[in-house]
Amino acid sequence: MSREATHRAIEAVWRIESAKVIAHAARLVRDVGLAEELAQDTLLTALERWPLDGLPDNPGAWLMTAVKHRALDRLRQDALHARKHEELGAELDALQSHVVPDFVDALAEASEDDIGDDLLRLIFTACHPLLSTDARVALTLRLIGGLTTDEIARAFLTPEKTIAQRIVRAKRTLGEARVPFEVPRAAALPARLASVLEVLYLGFNEGYSATAGDDWMRPTLCAEALRMGRVLAGLMPDESEVLGLLALMEIQASRTQARTDAEGRPVLLMEQDRSRWDPLLIRRGLAALARAERLGGARGPYALQAALAACHARARRADETDWAQIVALYDALAVVAPSPVVEINRAVAVGMAFGPAAGLTIVDAIAAEPTLASYHWLPSVRGDLLAKLGRVDEARAEFERAASLTRNARERELLMARAAAVGALP
Repeated sequence: MSREATHRAIEAVWRIESAKVIAHAARLVRDVGLAEELAQDTLLTALERWPLDGLPDNPGAWLMTAVKHRALDRLRQDALHARKHEELGAELDALQSHVVPDFVDALAEASEDDIGDDLLRLIFTACHPLLSTDARVALTLRLIGGLTTDEIARAFLTPEKTIAQRIVRAKRTLGEARVPFEVPRAAALPARLASVLEVLYLGFNEGYSATAGDDWMRPTLCAEALRMGRVLAGLMPDESEVLGLLALMEIQASRTQARTDAEGRPVLLMEQDRSRWDPLLIRRGLAALARAERLGGARGPYALQAALAACHARARRADETDWAQIVALYDALAVVAPSPVVEINRAVAVGMAFGPAAGLTIVDAIAAEPTLASYHWLPSVRGDLLAKLGRVDEARAEFERAASLTRNARERELLMARAAAVGALP
């Protein structure tokens, strides 16, 4: 194998194995920032040795063993450093309270291979509520998603320096707060799990409908969020909301190929060629949703959103969509997770099920909501309902207002095209 081919193979292996390697190191050194450094050192070693020695039979196991040795070496060095620079009496206290127990614990844990638990701990640490949402998303995509800082920056149209600073600050914050590398105890688990699910949900949504830039979607973000969701569901198979979120992402991801045309222009849901929807992802999503419902989680916010997506997935044609059922699901979602955005989407469903006038009543009732002042989806939906009612001038103005508010170039083109089409009506 050529050096170039070997490097490509290493990159592929690293994308798959990096989260496990970092998690394994973090269990030993109890520090996410240090664990990532040790993992990166291990990657550099692989880049140096594998082109010369050839790829190992089990590259993942090679990386895990190498990072374990680096972690234990680091702990030994820390213990020796502490002994050299402390007075004997203070040294005993320090070693007994921190350094030696850490090293002894690490030696004991090094013989364990519970990678699933390590990954779960890493996910909960990276998504700790102590961090801002932006920091949690960046750190999670870096550590668990395996994305480079540059890839994260490009995905969110944010300067690479800004993303790098977020990640550095996040790791420093976790270290200074001595956040334990663990899955929270039962009492704290619901709040912490909600944070984890929020990060995956936000990452997937940004990939599914990019808020800014030249592209309608950012498939890399969707793929990484979905991959992390599958990992989390495998580690927590009896958590209904984990399964609900996974179901939602699987079903939404099934539409990827149909959501743009050959030129990359958006294709709205009701106009999509459903033969291009991925049947495997739909089956996986429906199976995850069914399991969430069997576990009693049918009324969780993610499971309800998955059930909404499932209504569309089960309709072979757009005109077979069960809009009355969708309205009922939005009514339930408005109870467990009320928000102006849910109301806008409920208005769309009501308009489809009971006529545009009924939908417009809902939209107009929330039009003055301050949080929606710059939200382009509100005038977009209002424009659609007005167009169906024959109020052409008002509809055109709303589509134009929506176009002025969006930061996504493809969406702006779509909205301006809709404004022009409405203006052309007799």
